[in-house]
Amino acid sequence: MENLKPNEQRAKTAILLIWIALAFEVISLISAYFQYDLLDSAANGAEITQETASANDTREQIIGILSLIVSLVSGITFIQWFRRAYFNLHLKVEHLAHSEGWAAGCWFVPILSLYRPYQIMKELYSETKDLLVKKDLSFKETFSQASLGIWWTLWISNNIIGQFIFRYSMRAETIHELTVSTIASMIGNIIGIPLAIITIKVIKDYSNVEPLLNELVEGADIKKGEVTPIPPVDLA
Repeated sequence: MENLKPNEQRAKTAILLIWIALAFEVISLISAYFQYDLLDSAANGAEITQETASANDTREQIIGILSLIVSLVSGITFIQWFRRAYFNLHLKVEHLAHSEGWAAGCWFVPILSLYRPYQIMKELYSETKDLLVKKDLSFKETFSQASLGIWWTLWISNNIIGQFIFRYSMRAETIHELTVSTIASMIGNIIGIPLAIITIKVIKDYSNVEPLLNELVEGADIKKGEVTPIPPVDLA
């Protein structure tokens, strides 16, 4: 069997970018709250100067642009790690449910992106754990699928609220509409914070056991997560 392709650095890079994205979620949440407070004051009849409104808009635009850039880059680094992990598992397990190319492509296909990434991540965890258990290779008890359902639920929720924010903010003009859009943004940030944390955990947990796949016995017949040693040859 081939040795795994290096994936540790990809994991570290993805985790670093997700930490940065997490920081921007917090910054965005604070900024959105300031905007909400400003809109609430205006709705209650307080006088808002043009300078104050412009400063708020500029702050929100800058944070929004930077957050978008960080989100895109962190998403790319995550997918790079994800695809390499699935590629490596293909080296050890025959007949996985999908080709390793789908580990990247499935994120960009409408409808399919709602469930296929989760299926592949679940397969990564289950097939890897099965192999390690069958070969009596020890690994941390934290390596389980328990957090994957939460991770994907938060991901879907974050995308739904993101779509709502994008569509609603495009036509928001009144103070009430801007307030609704701002509250939705805050909800998105609140969801994004635990999403980032659990995504980091998912990457770390798998990265801790992935190198163990190199310790599988050469010559083992591995199909669909099963390891069957080749019987010894009788030389007598």
